[in-house]
Amino acid sequence: MQPLDGLDAAFLSLETPTTPLHVGAVIVLDPPEGARSLFSPSTRFAQIRRVIAQRLHMVGPLRQRALRVPFGLQHPVWVDDPDFELDDHLSRASLPSPGGRAELDAFVARAMSRPLDPDRPLWEMYVVEGLAGDRAALIAKVHHAILDGVSGASILAAFLDLNPRPRTIAMPGGQWDPDPLPGNAQLLRYAASTLPQQPSLALSALNAGVEAIADLGMHNRELASRGTSSPPGLFSAPRTSLNGAVSNRKRFSSLSQPLDDAKLVRRVFGCTVNDVILAGVAGGLRQVLRARGEVVERPLVAMVPVSTRPGGEDAVLGNQVSAMLVSLATDVEDPAQRLSTIAASTRVAKEQEQLHRGRLVGNLAQIAAPGLVARLARAMAGTKIFDRLRPPFNVLVSGVQGPDFGLFCAGSRVAAMFPVGPLTEGVGLNVTIFSYLGELHFGLLACRKLLPELDDLALAIDDALGELVACALDAQGATG
Repeated sequence: MQPLDGLDAAFLSLETPTTPLHVGAVIVLDPPEGARSLFSPSTRFAQIRRVIAQRLHMVGPLRQRALRVPFGLQHPVWVDDPDFELDDHLSRASLPSPGGRAELDAFVARAMSRPLDPDRPLWEMYVVEGLAGDRAALIAKVHHAILDGVSGASILAAFLDLNPRPRTIAMPGGQWDPDPLPGNAQLLRYAASTLPQQPSLALSALNAGVEAIADLGMHNRELASRGTSSPPGLFSAPRTSLNGAVSNRKRFSSLSQPLDDAKLVRRVFGCTVNDVILAGVAGGLRQVLRARGEVVERPLVAMVPVSTRPGGEDAVLGNQVSAMLVSLATDVEDPAQRLSTIAASTRVAKEQEQLHRGRLVGNLAQIAAPGLVARLARAMAGTKIFDRLRPPFNVLVSGVQGPDFGLFCAGSRVAAMFPVGPLTEGVGLNVTIFSYLGELHFGLLACRKLLPELDDLALAIDDALGELVACALDAQGATG
């Protein structure tokens, strides 16, 4: 048995029927080059299945279950699943005609709305056929307890190759023969053996909390002395029609943008690519709220995850993340000025995040009783508390840097990779971005009740990014 770390366990405990905490990736595959006339959908599915079967051992949690300790007395544990069958997790589907992006997005929305089976390893994959142009898609859906954005990219890399011919993977010696699942008595003995450690863990968490609060207080006083505003705080975000109790019906929309466009804006305005992305999301949200006739006088707030992984640890599974809250400057009319305001907000938010690097959240997650956390999460969802209270923030925006070289899956070239992030109570929209081969691929997941016009938001983000490129070209021409 291997106990889940604090943040990994928290993602299991905080899950509710309306907010399943899995993440996903939509990998669009071209037909294999030079073999289109001989290549059938059945052959493609068989080849993808063979690659996955041969490489499962490279990602241990894909054959493990997360067993919960009785009464939620301690964190769940990873154990090998003696009943594991690949075909319980890998399925085949086909899109209706014409098999375009709209049909694929609708399939993703349905797949991501369904929770994973807690009595099996926490992942699923779908091989989706019927895409236009003889393309297919591999949709991976993995619980957040197993990975974060960076380690998720590493998991995908296990099933991808650098050229059309799949690489040879050395199989482990001996047959995989897991032990039977531990019973409740064994799990309770494990929980009892860890109880003596709880007082010292609680003291460490308390010390970390005091230190983090003191550091943040000093930092905010320093910012005030410089005449700089502090980053937004939790629950300081304005109430909007995009926020409220989240339903179990989701919508998904995808969008692609040239990475070079974002890099042009970055160079001209002296910011980061992430700042450009945040400004595009901010501009899109302004447009959607305006179309609803909704005036939000205070700027919307985005929660932006930040990796805390030391260099060289990308392949380590689990969650090593912190987060920062950033003003989206949605009260600023001019796109260039909005970008400048967002860039200033992210700079001070990064300074603040560097002070704690997730110490407080990580330690609290480590000592929190899973049973109590789960009951609290379900109570918040059941009472629809965020229909009456301010949300902790307005939107989740996350970016992961991918490779700038081509990848292949079972002989098929990867044409695009769209990420899918989770929703949380009170926040009806997640925008996750993955860069691959010179493109920024946006995956937008939303509560269907709170944001039925998600496709309009994707178009509005596209428009907002186009406005920033136009501003950059004008500024470049004025100085050139």
